[in-house]
Amino acid sequence: MSSTLSIGRFAPSPSGPLHFGSLLAALASFLQAKHQGGKWLVRIEDIDPPREIAGASDIILKQLDRHGLQWDDSVTYQSEKIPYYFDILDHLKDQHLTYHCNCTRKRLNHLDSVYDGKCHKLNLQAENTAIRLSINDSLKAVGLNDDTIRFSDGIMGNYTQSLNQSVGDFILRRRDGLISYQLAVVIDDHLQGVTEIIRGADLIDSTPRQLLLQQCLGYTTPTYGHIPLAINNLGQKLSKQHHAKQLPQTNEQEQLWLALDWLKQRPPSELRHTSVNEIITWGITHWDMSTIPNIAAGIAAPKNI
Repeated sequence: MSSTLSIGRFAPSPSGPLHFGSLLAALASFLQAKHQGGKWLVRIEDIDPPREIAGASDIILKQLDRHGLQWDDSVTYQSEKIPYYFDILDHLKDQHLTYHCNCTRKRLNHLDSVYDGKCHKLNLQAENTAIRLSINDSLKAVGLNDDTIRFSDGIMGNYTQSLNQSVGDFILRRRDGLISYQLAVVIDDHLQGVTEIIRGADLIDSTPRQLLLQQCLGYTTPTYGHIPLAINNLGQKLSKQHHAKQLPQTNEQEQLWLALDWLKQRPPSELRHTSVNEIITWGITHWDMSTIPNIAAGIAAPKNI
C-alpha cells in the first residue's frame, strides 16, 4: 500500500444517465483508489447547460449508489466554482499566456481541429470572443523548449503528442462565455487533491493539454490511466450520443460482474450470483490494473448491454 493517500475520482457530466461504458470508468477508478486504501471522489461536471438534462445528476448518484460505488467526502459540482475558474483565467491572462479569438465556427471547421494561431497577435477585445491559451508562450513560461508532451499512461503506456501539430492554441473560455472542460478539469483535480485519474481512452489526447496547464499553474501532476472504450456492434463507443442503453435499475450484480470481466479482472463465475457488496469487496481485494488491455481502438461491449 502506498505511503501517500491515493485520491481518485469519477467526474460525469449530467447529460443523461450512466450506461455500461460509464460504469466501466466509474468502477475502474473506484477500485484503483480503494485497492490502494485511498479515497474516491465524485464530481458532477455541470458547466455546459445546453448539454445537460434536468434531474440527470440525481439519477447518476443513485446509479452509483445502487452499484455499491460509495464516494468519500461530499459530491462537488463544477457550477459552484465558476467564479474561481474566472479568477484562474485572469491569472493566466496576467501572465500573458492567453489571447482573445473571434474566429467563426465556419473558419474553425476548415482547420481540421488544429488551430493556426490567426488571432494570436491581433490584440482583440473581449466582446464576442473566445479565450485561447498560447502554447508557445506557455512553453516558454514553464521552461520547455519544444511542444512535444510525453507521459507514461498506467494502461496505454507511453504517449506522445505535439501540441502545435495536433491541437494548436486551445480554448479556455468559449465564445458563449462558458469555461472549457480543459481548464475546469485541471483546476478541479488540483482543488480536490486528486493523485490518480482513471478514465476512458477517448480523453487521452486531452491529457497533454492538461499537463501543460498544470505546469502553467504550478499544480502537481496526477498519474493517469486510460481504459479502452467499450464499443457497440457498429464499432462506435458506448455513449449517450450513440444511444447507449441506460444501466438497468435491477440486477446490478450482473452489471458489476460483466464490468469486472470486461476489465479482464477474471471474476469467478460463482461471484455473478452474489450481492453487490460481495462483488465490490472481491473487486477491491483482487484489483489489478495491469491486466486491462491497452487497446486504444476499443473492445466490444457484452451483448445486450
